[in-house]
Amino acid sequence: MSHTWVTAPDGVRLAVRVTGPEDGPVVVCVHGYPDNGSMWDPVAAELATRHRVVVYDVRGAGASDKPRDRAAYRLDRLAADLAAVVESASPDRPAHLLAHDWGSIQAWHALTSGALPRHRVASYTSISGPDLDYAGAWFRAQLRPHPRKLRDALRQFLHSGYIAFFQLPLVPELCWRLGLVRRVLAAVEPAAPAPRTDDGVHGLQLYRANMLPRLGRPAPRTTHVPVQVIAPSRDHYVSPPLQTGIARWVPNLHVRPVTAGHWVTREKPALVARATAELVAHTEGAAESRALHRTRIGAANGKRFPGRLVVVTGAGSGIGRATALAFAEQGADVVVTDIRGDTAEGTATRVRELGRSAAAYTVDSADGAQVAALAERVRAEHGVPDIVVNNAGIGLGGSFLDTTEEDWERVVDVNLWGVIHGCRAFAAQLVERGEGGHIVNIASMAAYTPSKILPAYSTTKAAVLMLSECLRAELHHENIGVTAVCPGVVHTDITRTSRFVGMDPAEEERRRKAVTRLYARRGFGPEKVARDILRAVERDRPIAPSTPEAKAALVLSRLTPGMLRVVARMDLAPR
Repeated sequence: MSHTWVTAPDGVRLAVRVTGPEDGPVVVCVHGYPDNGSMWDPVAAELATRHRVVVYDVRGAGASDKPRDRAAYRLDRLAADLAAVVESASPDRPAHLLAHDWGSIQAWHALTSGALPRHRVASYTSISGPDLDYAGAWFRAQLRPHPRKLRDALRQFLHSGYIAFFQLPLVPELCWRLGLVRRVLAAVEPAAPAPRTDDGVHGLQLYRANMLPRLGRPAPRTTHVPVQVIAPSRDHYVSPPLQTGIARWVPNLHVRPVTAGHWVTREKPALVARATAELVAHTEGAAESRALHRTRIGAANGKRFPGRLVVVTGAGSGIGRATALAFAEQGADVVVTDIRGDTAEGTATRVRELGRSAAAYTVDSADGAQVAALAERVRAEHGVPDIVVNNAGIGLGGSFLDTTEEDWERVVDVNLWGVIHGCRAFAAQLVERGEGGHIVNIASMAAYTPSKILPAYSTTKAAVLMLSECLRAELHHENIGVTAVCPGVVHTDITRTSRFVGMDPAEEERRRKAVTRLYARRGFGPEKVARDILRAVERDRPIAPSTPEAKAALVLSRLTPGMLRVVARMDLAPR
């Protein structure tokens, strides 16, 4: 790491640190308040393997000069500082900007004011710091009589109460020197770095010199620099709507929601580094990554899941195949698995015919080691999936007394353990990625409808339903949805492969054919279940009954469970 100084146009000296290969793309990191450049240390360590990382202490912070005049902290001066650092660090080619909080505010101003011309900046990744002109226009737009807009404005107004406090004379300085502000920060944001008192005191001038003049008279201007906004969902100071509702002024915009707090740079530095590196690589000429394409605003082209990666198990036929094709039709790329490789490849071929990429793998979902290996292979070859559909399952009919221990083990292994294996393998990846996602577990109407002829099957599906409910509660704060889909009578190949215990082979085959005829006459195909699955993912539904009888039975199970118990005692098996 090398240390140097850059002198701003008004004579203020800025402390600059540079690390990483000299021939790497230059990334200039701008910190916010009440931080100094050391806030970027964890992110810089990740980026510096391939990038030339430039970190500087903004005026009033760290080792840089600390002007006393409030006017010295106006945005025009800050933008000139950034331009001077960029010119010094990357005189021969455009630099990439990475900024947080007040660093983002001044970087926005440098771009929109012309202090940094378009040809000097290749890309900009902004975190938790809106352009003040955009913010002022956003607040005005929210004051219309629309419940959601008013709610968003009120929430952001409450988040921003500290700004009014910082306008007071002397009192904020006293709170800093008494350590009160540091204690509040530690309580609200455990990931926040411990700020230095002098950084906090001098940085108050940022708010006093800029907030009221800029927010009161917003004049938003367009920037054509490729911009990526990383929007932490648990930010206590800057709400995601305030950061992301800027597409009208930023035509080349990516929005990446992440599950983190305001100091995501400390909480998840690898995530910040990865997201930044993806935009840098693309603007330097590399192909757009799947994650970057997924976050591009305006890339949908009428599709509901553009650029998403979806994994569907048991996708060789039936609901699994229909679900894979439905996601592909809506712009997703698909990974399909089945215990039979030929049927999995058949589904993948049909996905490719729809113009989407597809990969097929032979996997027994009941085998935990195979599912874990699948998850690692998918991550290595395709990336972390956005949506996982645990669909693989088998049917088993017959009375409890006729069901052997081996029968129980097989149906539990596939129907329950298969879902558990899929959830364990992929949920961990989704949490680690930190960008949300969705898990769909295929249960059944049998999960809440007792039947004396389906004890084993119903037990596994009831377990899948409860597993999904528990997992949904656990993953809520990671912005990962979990849905249990509960179909009723659906015409799929499962009826031809289901086993019926307690009868000789001839009777079992006759019963199998009778059930298949019944399901065929019902006429509810797997494509309709797939439609309900996509809708459930879009709306983040906890339980999604599919078919009219499944919806009716769910209502009855809650309102009149005794009626379902009476029905369960009847002999309704097809003959």
